[in-house]
Amino acid sequence: MNRKSLTLVWALVVCLLLGHNAYLWLVKRIAPDTDILALLPLQERDPVLQRSFAHMIESAQQRVIVLVGARGWNDAMRAADAYTDVLKNEPDAISLSQVTDQMQGDWLAQFRKHAAVLLTSAQEEQLRSQPPQFWLDTARAGLYGMFSGPKVGAWQDDPFGLLGGWVQERARETPVRPRDGRLAVSNADRHYVLLPMMLNVPAFSMSAQETVLPLLDHAAQAARHAVPTADIIASGVVLHTAAAGEQAAREVSLIGAGSLVGIALLTWLAFRSIKPIGLVLLSIGIGCLGALSICWILFGRIHLLTLVFGASLIGVAQDYGIYFLCHRLNADERLDSVALLRKLLPGLGLTLLAAVIGYAGLALTPFPGLRQMALFSALGLIFAWLTVVCWFPSLIAGGRLRGGVLVMKYGALLKSWPPRCAGHGKFLVAGLLLLGMLLAAGLSRLDANDDIRQLQNPPRHLVEDQMKLNKLLDAASPVQFFLVRGISTEEVLQREEALKHRLDPLIADGKISGYQAMSNWVPSVRTQEERKSLLEEKLYQPGGPLAKLARETGEDGAWVERTRDRLLKTTGVLTVDDFLKTPASEPWRHLWLGNVDGEVAGIVALRGLHVTEFGTLKQVARDLPGVQWVDKVDEISSVLGRYRQYMMLVLLGAYAVVFLVLSLRYRFAAWRVLGPVALASIATLAMLGFFGQDLQLFHVLALMLLLGVGVDYGIFMQEHPGRDSTVPWLAVGLSAANTILSFGLLALSHTPALHAFGLTMLIGILLVWITVPCFGKRRADDMQPWRQQ
Repeated sequence: MNRKSLTLVWALVVCLLLGHNAYLWLVKRIAPDTDILALLPLQERDPVLQRSFAHMIESAQQRVIVLVGARGWNDAMRAADAYTDVLKNEPDAISLSQVTDQMQGDWLAQFRKHAAVLLTSAQEEQLRSQPPQFWLDTARAGLYGMFSGPKVGAWQDDPFGLLGGWVQERARETPVRPRDGRLAVSNADRHYVLLPMMLNVPAFSMSAQETVLPLLDHAAQAARHAVPTADIIASGVVLHTAAAGEQAAREVSLIGAGSLVGIALLTWLAFRSIKPIGLVLLSIGIGCLGALSICWILFGRIHLLTLVFGASLIGVAQDYGIYFLCHRLNADERLDSVALLRKLLPGLGLTLLAAVIGYAGLALTPFPGLRQMALFSALGLIFAWLTVVCWFPSLIAGGRLRGGVLVMKYGALLKSWPPRCAGHGKFLVAGLLLLGMLLAAGLSRLDANDDIRQLQNPPRHLVEDQMKLNKLLDAASPVQFFLVRGISTEEVLQREEALKHRLDPLIADGKISGYQAMSNWVPSVRTQEERKSLLEEKLYQPGGPLAKLARETGEDGAWVERTRDRLLKTTGVLTVDDFLKTPASEPWRHLWLGNVDGEVAGIVALRGLHVTEFGTLKQVARDLPGVQWVDKVDEISSVLGRYRQYMMLVLLGAYAVVFLVLSLRYRFAAWRVLGPVALASIATLAMLGFFGQDLQLFHVLALMLLLGVGVDYGIFMQEHPGRDSTVPWLAVGLSAANTILSFGLLALSHTPALHAFGLTMLIGILLVWITVPCFGKRRADDMQPWRQQ
């Protein structure tokens, strides 16, 4: 294909990319995905364990919990009413749960049918140990006493107060209480109205952030207008998602704009012309268009963090254009651009291949988000490279570009770096020994820490609200719990009961404040039968406490038989399926997984959990069949640790692959190309140790990319192994400066993963830039001045 045809074909490709991007943004009106969970690893896991975590997260991510408080209960109700009045205007976006007297009555009616099998552990122990007189006294207190405990119906329906005691224990699973038709919770200073809400739009969608967040802000303003001293505490996944999205959007603008301004300024200083600036930006722009189009076609979405990371692509994609422009700057006027490109093509091809190998390392990770970032970046580089190859020779037909002041001053630096004395035997040995000692000292200080919490940096006010809410509601943790499984529902319920028997002493010792389990509401069939037998033996047998109670209250034998039959004979088996169909089960449905891949599973969630007790809780489940302690934070952290080690091996493999590719062209001089980036990578790790940075996966991923980018500078210098031309030194300087600017801004990101990535790249690229001349061959008289137009 001739040059003109190649130019036209690429023009057609660019037109298609422009059309597709216009369709995506203007017609389809795409919105970047902000689901932070996309960064989590995909792996072949135990399907039941995986489903348990997804089940807990799904039950929480659509919820928004708001507490509206004031010092007085009446003020709290007025503020809450003002808050809910605003929400009623947008019923399609968010639904508010309400509590009515009818709902409470229906809730109790479901359990009166099964009163005989709903006993607390304390009641069971009392039935086994207490004499009949104890139960007579209990019944008398319920009949005649003013403060005899909770009543859930007529005294005749529950003469011994067993159902009332069970209801009271269930109520202690949460400090929330119904009050004046509202849900209420209090502390020493304030009364709060609890407003549980459900989003009617996906929590991670842009529509949720564009609709729900302003709605909640407006509602909070209305509440404070009604009661200026009102305290609003809000918690929900959508709040954290919106904060992350807003932060990422700011960083996209900062990183992208900063990189473009830096490239434009440096290009102007180097070439004293607008045209080179336009050409470099043209290649970068086409790279971004191509990357976005293909990623959208392949993934069907684009993650916002991909765009943040892709903004740093600007600092890499410009390498190819700058490499060509720098050689055009000092080329013979008789050498046209097509011939110049043909001469430079091997070096350009190697730089692209090395960079793609670096990004391929990112694509090997089990993180969907990182795979998308890797593909986006690799595609962007390929499209930018093709733009240089297909268009630059035609757009700069011949002649030489003019060099600016920067060209002369910067080019002169190569004469004095590295110092000539550094190559002498004594100085070289001493320098290498000192360098080795510094590297060893830094590496010895480097510790690894893969805690997933290092990758989270939510706004302070959201963290504080979450802590207040957890303390007020005594909420159970969604990421630490017991997973209980078995071959049937009955087996799971029995295993939950065995687990709870071990947890009760921990509650008594104050190590946890309580637990939530399906077996709290639906005992196993075995337990239900045992409880009926126990009641028959201790309370309802002829001449027992029930019969004596009848004589004391003037009831006849028929009343005894009716009461006994109602409580024992007419009560069917309470099943999980029956319970899950009732409104009372709604707050607890997340505790039951049901059948998952042929196994039945349930969750026992813990309240008042503290990290210092995790070891004790793990021991609790050690020898219980079918019971597993799940700490999702620890699991993900361990996965990050394993993949950090795995990626270190991949990095070493990538070095081997790149060395083999370089050896095909440079033979025994390949070490001179790869040496600077290898030394810079080791030195970067040492500096992280000196800075007190803990090594994590994203540092290693950055080192993988550093290989792909940094080896370009070795290639630039090795394509001209002597010092007879400083063109490659200028190309290295401009490319490194722009890359440092891009990744330097990335290091300022408040997203911890991007900060770690950017900091590593910032240090690494700077070190490659400084050390790459040290690995080149040097002759005493090979320096020539720049030719100026």
